[in-house]
Amino acid sequence: MAQPLWLTIEGARQHNLKNLSLKIPHDRMTVITGVSGSGKSSLAFDTLFVEGQWRYVESLSTYARMFLDRLDRPDVDRISEIRPAIAIEQKNPVRTARSTVGTATEVADYLRLLFAKIGRAHCLRCGREARIDSADSAAEELLAAAPGQRALIAFPAHVLPNVSPEEFFSGLVRRGFARIKVGTEIYDLNSRPAVKLDDGARLLVILDRVQLDPAQRRRITESLEIALREGEGRCIVELMDGETTAYGLDYRCHACDLPLAKPEPLLFSFNHPLGACPECKGFGNILRYDETLVIPDNARSLADGAVEPWRNPSGRRFQRELLKAAKRHKVDVARPYSELPPETRKWVYDGDEKFPGITGFFEHLEEYRYKLHVRVLLSRYRSQFPCPACHGTRLKPEALTVKIAEKSIADVSRLTVSELASFLGALRLSSWEEQVAKEILKQLTGKVSFLNQVGLGYLSLDRQTRSLSGGEAQRINLANQLGSQLVGTLYVLDEPSIGLHSRDTARLAELCRELASVGNTVVVVEHDKTFIEAADYIIELGPGAGERGGEVVFAGPKEEFRKDSRSLTARYLTGRDQIPLPLARRTGNDRALTLLGARANNLKHLTVKIPLHCLTLVTGVSGSGKSTLVHDTLYRAVARAFKVEFEQPGEYDSLLGLEHLKGVRLIDQEPIGRTPRSNPVTYIKAFDEIRKLYASLQTAKTLGFGPGHFSFNVSGGRCETCEGDGLQKLEMYFFEDVYVTCEECDGSRYRSTVLQVRYKGKNIHQVLQMTVNEALEFFDTRPTLARRLRLLAEVGLGYLRLGQPATTLSGGEAQRLKIAAELGVRDSSGILYILDEPTTGLHLDDVKKLLKVLNRLVDSGNTVVVVEHHLDVIKTADWIIDLGPEGGQAGGEIVAEGTPEQIVNVPGSYTGKYLRELLPARGNGRA
Repeated sequence: MAQPLWLTIEGARQHNLKNLSLKIPHDRMTVITGVSGSGKSSLAFDTLFVEGQWRYVESLSTYARMFLDRLDRPDVDRISEIRPAIAIEQKNPVRTARSTVGTATEVADYLRLLFAKIGRAHCLRCGREARIDSADSAAEELLAAAPGQRALIAFPAHVLPNVSPEEFFSGLVRRGFARIKVGTEIYDLNSRPAVKLDDGARLLVILDRVQLDPAQRRRITESLEIALREGEGRCIVELMDGETTAYGLDYRCHACDLPLAKPEPLLFSFNHPLGACPECKGFGNILRYDETLVIPDNARSLADGAVEPWRNPSGRRFQRELLKAAKRHKVDVARPYSELPPETRKWVYDGDEKFPGITGFFEHLEEYRYKLHVRVLLSRYRSQFPCPACHGTRLKPEALTVKIAEKSIADVSRLTVSELASFLGALRLSSWEEQVAKEILKQLTGKVSFLNQVGLGYLSLDRQTRSLSGGEAQRINLANQLGSQLVGTLYVLDEPSIGLHSRDTARLAELCRELASVGNTVVVVEHDKTFIEAADYIIELGPGAGERGGEVVFAGPKEEFRKDSRSLTARYLTGRDQIPLPLARRTGNDRALTLLGARANNLKHLTVKIPLHCLTLVTGVSGSGKSTLVHDTLYRAVARAFKVEFEQPGEYDSLLGLEHLKGVRLIDQEPIGRTPRSNPVTYIKAFDEIRKLYASLQTAKTLGFGPGHFSFNVSGGRCETCEGDGLQKLEMYFFEDVYVTCEECDGSRYRSTVLQVRYKGKNIHQVLQMTVNEALEFFDTRPTLARRLRLLAEVGLGYLRLGQPATTLSGGEAQRLKIAAELGVRDSSGILYILDEPTTGLHLDDVKKLLKVLNRLVDSGNTVVVVEHHLDVIKTADWIIDLGPEGGQAGGEIVAEGTPEQIVNVPGSYTGKYLRELLPARGNGRA
């Protein structure tokens, strides 16, 4: 292998980086690893990627830069030999319903082109294929379809209203025609037929009677040609057995005489008026009032306020009218709504001549839609339902009549990526179609191949992009980059293994190596063992997190990395350090939560039993149905039962064992706050204690300060110039607005008098700048406060600053903050905790800390269910439910369930296959 060229970084100080200087090889795959918070993203994204982007943007004109995001140059002395940079992050920025997997990958564009070029349109009325014929093609079809039969070749003629029959017939005779057909009767024009023709009547002029014999091909072709010319592009062929076939030179159904739009790419786009369904405007859904939202708790009676909007002041009049009308109709208003007869429930909804019903109530409110609060109220009771016109296909009927291999573009869009690959491979085209579609199919097959290679074969093309996880969105971007075949580019990837089963990770790592081998610099932030083993060059940052990180622990080739004694990652990879197996698997308390008949999406009527007071892992390859089972069905069903949320769960038959639970919590990776005012110390309720502490000091009492004066969210002690933000916005014409440090408070957020109050020599602003670990030492004499802060350290967030804005936290950090908040609740037991891939962004050392916390929750009498791919977490589970065997429609089944020792002995389990090497021979049952 030739010696690589090097990207050189000198004096990088972005965030917690401590004046780093290092080199990264070009045309190689480099993995940056290290504990969470050690500075990996600061180096890879905030320094390398931003510098590459900044140089590109600066090369553009001032006018062009108006339309691009403003980038602040990273804090670094010098970066040399850097290439144009592309970041493939683990984020899904799409929020619109108009983006699908097909549109995001350009597969939909090529499909639209394919259907426009070789698709066969069919009549909306009779379903026959529409086409453009010629005399030659019509003759060929007739000779093949009815050899030896006698055929009558004719063309339609129309009698104009101001022309008499005699005059019309004389004209036909002068042109050389001898017979006509009206209805089922044939008349000889030479005998002056007495045929009564109505205004605008239609008849057939017979041109020839001929036997369909190859020897007569020339005569047949000439007769068809004359018929098409005389019939203004249309002719009719009747066989002696009574079958009639129409041919024409224009694009229409010749049997129904219905003109059709000739296919063009925009006809198949639901994002364009030419193709979008006029009813739903291309969304596939329409908003309707949802009974499950209007009556969220059908165990309530009508008297008890089952109709939720009528419990509000604006609906109380309708509630009174309901009770009066119910008395007239002798409806039992004390009976639970779910037990009322169907006709009574219909009456509540539709009303009668004296009672408007729920429908009348909403119609009344619709008259006041111009008021904002009314629009907000109405939106609370609406849900999306499939469009009745297009049935969710998003397209006009004209687009759906165009088919290839008996499939419309909507049928093809419902296929998964893997199914589309099989469909394209099985296409049988004519020589003309092959010639026209050759390049389209080549590009389409390439796109589909790359999506399969990055492990997304289970995604359907019509799935909305906004419903994808960050890892799936990242792999779509990676597939697009593989397809673009760029060279001389710096690619920066953020944990591409997230959301991938161990079966697929090795292939993805190999694809990243291929991207580097063609002449690109690939830098991957990653913790996964497979990726680290596949790297050409490894950089480890550390040794700790936050202020204790930001240093280069190791930088060199893989062979030297495994031998390095300072590297924490190397110790885990070589087995010198490891996550231990539990001494024994919990058996629970012989109670279980049982979900029967789960069948949402690809789930195949599953019966799932989750042992209580245990750590249960739901595993399986990507797309096997884990999130559908755990989040969309189980969580929503339990949350609805406890009246926590009322979102419609996935379809299932019944849920048993709820009596053994006290509640449910979903700990996901959604942000803990949407504004910089939210931060870790406020989220875990520790800031209240800090403000009380400062308000109790003698200086604060002298100045008349209470706890509210130490909050930057309310007036009193905050700086009013920046309103507690610490920054001021400067509006820049032609450029993005600039935020500068507030001159009044110098970024501290507080008035100067508030900052005079000090505890152990530090004011409130300085406390907010502390890391959690520093604050633990600082407040060691305050047990309540120290207990809450210790929770953050226990979940591996000791490096976070107390006042760090919530908007800067990663999804994994937000999830661990939520876990810490749950641990802070005293005497919590009997709760079902549900987590989705909590190891996202975690080093193996942090995973070890996380497992201690999850086990604490279980030991406190709770049940924890985790969706996870991380083998070191799976091996510590008490119980495993493994879904599969594949993704998409090939998944949705329980492949194996039991302890880890039992799972490894199931032949069809991919999880068991990869888990086997992490488990010693410990028997097959519960240990």
